[in-house]
Amino acid sequence: MKLSLLPLLLLPLITFANDRHPYTCDNGSRVELSFGAAADGRPQATLHFADGDLVLPQVPAASGALYRADDIRLHTQDDEAIFEDGRGNVRRCIKGTTPPPGANPPPAASSFLDITGSVAYRQRIALPPDAILIVRIQDVARAGAPARQLAEQRIELGGRQVPIPFVTTIDRDLIGKKSRITVSARIEHKGKLLFITDKHYPVATDGQPPHIELQMKQVAGASRR
Repeated sequence: MKLSLLPLLLLPLITFANDRHPYTCDNGSRVELSFGAAADGRPQATLHFADGDLVLPQVPAASGALYRADDIRLHTQDDEAIFEDGRGNVRRCIKGTTPPPGANPPPAASSFLDITGSVAYRQRIALPPDAILIVRIQDVARAGAPARQLAEQRIELGGRQVPIPFVTTIDRDLIGKKSRITVSARIEHKGKLLFITDKHYPVATDGQPPHIELQMKQVAGASRR
């Protein structure tokens, strides 16, 4: 379920189970959070609203914990939480029922970098409806050492065909002065590799990177099933 974050933050606080923690935001609104794990063991955060819950899977972060779903982000550290709705609206919140100090402070600056792009291939081959696109963001700066993976996004295609768009978020604090950030992709079907990028595409990190178009190659022996 995709929800518009900030209007929901204005909903009145209601009573939840003991594992749900109240947070009060800098605009006086309140929200409750709980933390747990998905069936596959991946940590996740749940935002509880009067008309439903929003689950955000955890993604890599340099500090604290970062959770993301679609264009909504939640970054927590100690008793603080920062919400971003992907449209430039940011709210700073603190655990408990007392608003953060200061009256209407300026919005917190985002420390996250959105990497947007699309994947395609030249062959006139349709993908199986249950194929999966996997996009990986890596730092390949260390010569002779394995690349450091900063983010991985798995997209169940559900019958979609190329070109396929993607948006992946990384924490800017993971990027060092000598980092070389690249993006690569692969398409799998039931664990079998069908298409893959044969190179790592560089990502500009001085500002918002441009839209990146990834061209994929068919794996030898791969065919539609």
